Amino acid sequence: MTNTRTASPETARQVRLRRFGGVLRALITNPTTALGMIIIALLLGMAIFAPLLMAPNLPDAYQMPRDWGATRMPPGTPGHPLGTTNQGGDVLYGVVWGSRTSLQMSLIVVSVTVVIGVAIGSIAGLVGGWIDEVLMRVVDIFLSIPELIFALAVAAILGPSFTNIILSLCIVFWVKYARIMRAQIILIRQSDYVKAARVMGDSGLNIFRRDILPNASTPIAVQATLDMGNIVLVGATLSFIGLSESGIAEWGVLVSEGQAGIASGRWWASTFPGLMIFLWALTFNLVGDGLRDALDPRTEGRG
Repeated sequence: MTNTRTASPETARQVRLRRFGGVLRALITNPTTALGMIIIALLLGMAIFAPLLMAPNLPDAYQMPRDWGATRMPPGTPGHPLGTTNQGGDVLYGVVWGSRTSLQMSLIVVSVTVVIGVAIGSIAGLVGGWIDEVLMRVVDIFLSIPELIFALAVAAILGPSFTNIILSLCIVFWVKYARIMRAQIILIRQSDYVKAARVMGDSGLNIFRRDILPNASTPIAVQATLDMGNIVLVGATLSFIGLSESGIAEWGVLVSEGQAGIASGRWWASTFPGLMIFLWALTFNLVGDGLRDALDPRTEGRG
């Protein structure tokens, strides 16, 4: 009998490419998802090319440059198209470099939490027994605390720092991936193709690598896309309440600096970075929802 799992690698590759093409077409043909992808592309472009768009005049580009002779300037001021803050910080500089800060935070937290969550969820799902019970009870404890409150407590303990905000978010966000991965492993292990692989003599490692992990990646990818937006929202909230360094080019810090001027009509210092936080979170949620619908045929036709 020919082992079809290894005899036709080209066919398997073509199947994967066809599925990827189908998912991409589904994303593009969904109006809200396509709009989200366009806005994300613009935001990522602004983050990547921030050094070209706004050349820093400080050794640390993430520090807001201050012009103490041009404080509280409204939008349209020469040299400050979006105005300045009470401390003379250029709002446009903060908006542009804040996108780079947000991208850095999202990528680090999502990468770390996916690796940790998938590893712990895999151990729980594959080993089972008392190890599964212990790990899942730890996950339950983490999930019983709201993300923002948990991250706030951890960041407050670690001290005000943007690095500590990232660390606190890594501590908080891994649990969802662990629970998703464990549930997928338990479900997929009962499937016919995994049972057939065992009959054919495949090792447990090969079954996990070739059958379980690829098929469990769909909900992980969806959750990671949603978290790309949620992480920035929670991180900006922590920065807003003073758990990050003052003066850095970060949207939450910028909103915090500008809040005192809202009552006096100086709305711009908080409005523009607040709008960026809204767009970042909204667009990743739109793309995440579209990706879920495209990857899971059972959601087809649902509102």
